[in-house]
Amino acid sequence: MSRQRTYLLILTLFVAAGVAPGMAQTAAAAKGPLPNIVVLATGGTIAGAAASDVQAGYTSGQVGVEQLLAAVPQAKKLASLRGEQISNIGSQDMNDEVWLKLGRRINELVAMKDVDGIVITHGTDTIEETAYFLNLVVKSRKPVVLTAAMRPSTALSADGPLNFYNAVAVAANKDAAGRGVLVVINDWIHGAASLTKTSTTAVQTFMSPVRGLIGTVAYGDAEFYRGPVGKNTVDSDFSLDGVTALPRVDIVMAYENMDGALIDAAVAAGARGVVIAGVGNGNMTQTALNALAAQAKKGIVCVRSSRVVTGRVGRNVEVDDDKLGLVASLELNPQKSRVLLRLALTRTKDPKQIQLYFDQY
Repeated sequence: MSRQRTYLLILTLFVAAGVAPGMAQTAAAAKGPLPNIVVLATGGTIAGAAASDVQAGYTSGQVGVEQLLAAVPQAKKLASLRGEQISNIGSQDMNDEVWLKLGRRINELVAMKDVDGIVITHGTDTIEETAYFLNLVVKSRKPVVLTAAMRPSTALSADGPLNFYNAVAVAANKDAAGRGVLVVINDWIHGAASLTKTSTTAVQTFMSPVRGLIGTVAYGDAEFYRGPVGKNTVDSDFSLDGVTALPRVDIVMAYENMDGALIDAAVAAGARGVVIAGVGNGNMTQTALNALAAQAKKGIVCVRSSRVVTGRVGRNVEVDDDKLGLVASLELNPQKSRVLLRLALTRTKDPKQIQLYFDQY
């Protein structure tokens, strides 16, 4: 299939799956000039393509930001849009270089008077980590909204177009300001600290199981329920100023008959921190706990989280964290605990101060 024909197919499917010309335009009904929204594209399934519209396999990051904008023309009734291509990768390949580039560019843009909000297109695999990272380093109350898709742009029933439309609507909505970094997908508005991916392939994969949704959005009409969880954005202690690299932190999953070999291997590989995806309430075998405590005594910051989807890892419940010098993740899952710990390590390696960060964020 020629490149031109492929593009026309993608464009046709996006428009067909997106917002029909006659549907409600509630979010665009407000009087006055349209807000200025910048779309930053990083790739992912929302920019993916397959050889067929009914096959599971596809390649992420095949559609550029200008094609995305052209494919959902209805979004231009909500905001004045312009796009920038930050990267074009599957989010399984998300990396520190892109994170730092993305975070710095967002801070540059939101400092401009003629920018009212940001929309970021991203893959679903690591969107919760990127969103939480940005939640801690973006320095503005202006809306920053990530969106994604579970089906590629060429799919028979692509979910990307409406997700993108709704993300633009939320970013253009003044009520979205001051709620931290948001993720809009499948009609739901999630807070960066709350959401997690719960299904490998289902469209309704993202849930906020502990704190619930920030709000909902139906064809651009947004309703907000609550504010963000924890300190974020302008209230955050963390910044990218002077940061050229992020400390290495590894996640080790707990399991039956676990020893300390993987914990020790992570430190030997250069990890300055270790997060345990523990069983139950952040637990692990006594052998693994001994290895973790030994590393903590050497100055490695060790965090107990849980591989369980929902719940809170309590401090000093079944493990004496005070005695062993460990940090309890509280509500943060292992992947978000890793994000917070990496940023915390740019400021301190004191586990007591880092525990305070976990209390606050």
